[in-house]
Amino acid sequence: MKPAGSTIPILVVLLAALVLWYLGAIALNWRGQLDADQLRGVTGQTWTDTLGATLGQDKPLLPAPHQLVAELWKTIAQQAVTSKKSLVYHGWITLSATLLGFAFGTALGIGLAVLIVHNDATNRSLMPWIIASQTVPILAIAPMIIVVLNAVGISGLVPKALISTYLSFFPVVVGMVKGFRSPESIQLDLMHTYNASKLQSFIKLRWPIALPYLFASMKVGVAASLVGAIVGELPAGGGNGLGARLLAGSYYGQTIQIWSALAVAALLAGGLVVIVGLVERAVVREMGARPA
Repeated sequence: MKPAGSTIPILVVLLAALVLWYLGAIALNWRGQLDADQLRGVTGQTWTDTLGATLGQDKPLLPAPHQLVAELWKTIAQQAVTSKKSLVYHGWITLSATLLGFAFGTALGIGLAVLIVHNDATNRSLMPWIIASQTVPILAIAPMIIVVLNAVGISGLVPKALISTYLSFFPVVVGMVKGFRSPESIQLDLMHTYNASKLQSFIKLRWPIALPYLFASMKVGVAASLVGAIVGELPAGGGNGLGARLLAGSYYGQTIQIWSALAVAALLAGGLVVIVGLVERAVVREMGARPA
């Protein structure tokens, strides 16, 4: 267990971030509140009245922390999970596309890495294109994927999952290529001495050594997969999911709605990374190694 004193720096950082957040909300919204009071002909306001109104605006430039908490409570705890006003409902839709795309991306990344490591021609032909694929902005690709797949009758979860796959496979490819190539020459020579086949060398040597690289890549990939799912929901306009929630909030200037959707997305990403880390610890423990 961590000593109790180790939580103090974390609490100090959180408190400092909270204070800076409030100061930023006041600085960004203060002038707008003064202008609104002037337009309404409100006079005689004290600075405390203006401060309270500034931190309670319906459409602030930067919502205050308590406004975000109130919005999360209203859209999570006070709404049925099947309601389209519930962030649980929208979060589950995004999470479904994220997990499916992450599974596709991880499998694709591992498969490509195996081909690249074991075939020099594949390495020379595929790796440059894999790297070049990540230079194309996902915001330019996502609408085309959605439109093309909708034209052939494929809609819903699959198009968003494919966009997630596009973002999540790359870190897995790069990490697993590095992992599969990490065995030292003396280890490979030992496998040759035992007359091990390529498959046996892969199962007994390359794969176990590459597992730490796999989990490190998966932590990056699962977060990228969530970004892909959200981006894939943007072209849908009035659809469902956190991306559609963000788009609707931007249309109507509902900054609190935008920030609440972003907060849920951040919590989902953090939770997915933690889950991958827990699976990593379990696998490492099962293999007999000491978890970090």
